[in-house]
Amino acid sequence: MGLVSDIERQLGKLRVLEEADGVPELRTSTMTHLVWCPPEWHAKAKVTLAGLAERHPARTIFLIPESGRKAEITARAELKGFQLPGMVHEVISEVIQIRLRGHAVHHPGSIVTPLLVSDLPVFCRWRGEPRWGTSELDEILGVTDRLVVDSAEWRRAPAAYVDLAALFERAAISDIAFSRSLPWRRRLADLWPEIASVTKLRIQGPRADAELIAGWLRSRLRREISLTRRHAEVLEAIWVDGEPVRPAGELLSPSELLSGELDQFGRDPVYEAAVLAALPATRSTR
Repeated sequence: MGLVSDIERQLGKLRVLEEADGVPELRTSTMTHLVWCPPEWHAKAKVTLAGLAERHPARTIFLIPESGRKAEITARAELKGFQLPGMVHEVISEVIQIRLRGHAVHHPGSIVTPLLVSDLPVFCRWRGEPRWGTSELDEILGVTDRLVVDSAEWRRAPAAYVDLAALFERAAISDIAFSRSLPWRRRLADLWPEIASVTKLRIQGPRADAELIAGWLRSRLRREISLTRRHAEVLEAIWVDGEPVRPAGELLSPSELLSGELDQFGRDPVYEAAVLAALPATRSTR
């Protein structure tokens, strides 16, 4: 309990300083937001968190696994303030950064459980590809209501979808790579009934995004559709049987995409079907 006491002391001191500035404040949380964040993802994760702002006031806990043989846990707490339109009070959210080294990396569940906000949902944004079958993933799944990934961050997509699909019965999972394609999928759905006869899909974009769009279309039409892809850092273009299509609606920022996932609580059968239809065991994708 030493770690928890230390974090509470840090937060207590920060609250005293906030109250001393004379600005009325309102401390609130709608959830506990865990972020499994290897050091190479830390900068991007902080930018995304900043963009969430008033959308999801939360106690955010960054879990940062670091290399090292000696078991060590260090923690630093911050308060983030922002103004809601029409309110006199400044809304305060808590951000806790916990660095894990050595054996501590493998047991995050016991570390975060005392820090979860009671009776509120727990979301985990897992940065990078999970280490499938490890104790750290197993323990995080044991304390979260929803696991949010972005398979475009993985080197092994779509091969890793086999491991991902094995978790569907254990946890509600969503993938920002799938959510990012929603404006494009809306346009493809608008092509009904003509799209029912499509045979070829060509996509310019990240591999994960392309594979999930193709998997979604296969699962909806219940038949095989070939996919060819040209790499791009973001989704740039889609052709259906050689005909170009454009997205329906605005493309969202990383913060807006994560915000959308934090509004969902149950399993997403449409996404799960898209993953299953994209499994490499069932096809070879050029």
